[in-house]
Amino acid sequence: MRRILLSDHFDYKKLLRFTLPSMITLVFASVYGVVDGFFVSNYVGKTPFTAVNFIMPFLMMLGCVGFMFGTGGGALIAMTMGQGKKEQAKRLFSLIVYVSGVCGVVLMVLGLLFLRPLAVFLGAQGQLLEDSVTYGRLILLAIPAYILQYEFQCLFVTAEKASLGLYVTIAAGCTNIVLDALFVAVLGWGLEGAAAATALSQVVGGLIPLIYFARPNNSLLRLGRTEFDGRALVKVCTNGSSELLNNISMSLVNMLYNLQLLKYIGEDGVAAYGVLMYVSLVFQAVFIGYSVGTAPIVGYHYGAQNVLELKGVLKKSLTLLGAFAAAMFGASFLLARPLSFVFTGYDEGLLALTVRAFSLFAFSFLFSGYVIFGSSFFTALNNGLISAAISFMRTLVFQVAAVLIFPLIWKVDGIWLSMVAAEVLALGVTAAFLRVEKKRYGY
Repeated sequence: MRRILLSDHFDYKKLLRFTLPSMITLVFASVYGVVDGFFVSNYVGKTPFTAVNFIMPFLMMLGCVGFMFGTGGGALIAMTMGQGKKEQAKRLFSLIVYVSGVCGVVLMVLGLLFLRPLAVFLGAQGQLLEDSVTYGRLILLAIPAYILQYEFQCLFVTAEKASLGLYVTIAAGCTNIVLDALFVAVLGWGLEGAAAATALSQVVGGLIPLIYFARPNNSLLRLGRTEFDGRALVKVCTNGSSELLNNISMSLVNMLYNLQLLKYIGEDGVAAYGVLMYVSLVFQAVFIGYSVGTAPIVGYHYGAQNVLELKGVLKKSLTLLGAFAAAMFGASFLLARPLSFVFTGYDEGLLALTVRAFSLFAFSFLFSGYVIFGSSFFTALNNGLISAAISFMRTLVFQVAAVLIFPLIWKVDGIWLSMVAAEVLALGVTAAFLRVEKKRYGY
């Protein structure tokens, strides 16, 4: 079967073939990220499980810098290739990877310095505080590799090697699953074992692509000599700012949700929310993976000024996203209790709370895919401002407002419903931007 090129015409079949590896990659990455929660919850205890969920937003906030470099850099590289400047695209690729590696080391040091003060500030006390710091410190040691892993998940698609990105993610995921089983279930290393398993899997996910691109290969990109280009880096950061802002905002909002849940329910609320976020990561990964997969296509044809192809990709994507949304919504209802039982089956009260939360939260899947794609679409068009605006309104405005106001009216149910309301409002903003900018971009 012929390899699909960015320059091709994309019908539904070819669009799905090209984006499927990205979707599977993100889903698999989310699944193996859930493994820690499973082993900690079932083999270590409820408080350590709560600690993992409590500190995870901060760790993800640091790692998502790689997503900024990957999406923003991928958009600029794809547009540059669409303009026929292949050597310049390779130099940009090398610059982006080198700079992100340096950022990873800096963030690791800062994270280690501020981990405990931050956990205290967020309300952790006693054993919850100690467990959060223990888990966080080990994960932080792998943050440079974690950033590269996030980044390469996007850049593999730009290099027309999405399938290879999937294989790397599978290798990292298997590393995490096997080591979690060994360190936690067999050797009994507890929370430290779970953290070590995750950190080592991130090293695998970050270093294998680094080695691949540093050697001669048959992809569109390769690491090599470069030169500092401040303007290009600003463009990359601007393009990817929406993804960075979205991930940072989500992490901050997750911290706010944890505070509200501690206030209204206690540690059980944080544990239930953790299960919700684990499952949400897997389901949302379908939308994110599709958006990551289509972004280089959009960027390439935008650079080549192929307006008809832009129109076709957008129209087909909206149709496919509708089908994905219906499937996610249906699956969330069918699997609410079984998935909740996997993590909380040992505690009937916590299980009931989690299933109730799931039944309300599931409605958000009907809307979130369009918002995620809309933000990514404008990133691919190298319009980071609109992309960031969508992400900002979705998280730091709508979700924050909803999670502060809704519990005053509907108590605990209001916390779960606030996520749905935020997605509905964000969808309205996304649709408005797509309509306003239609004439400018010609889609």
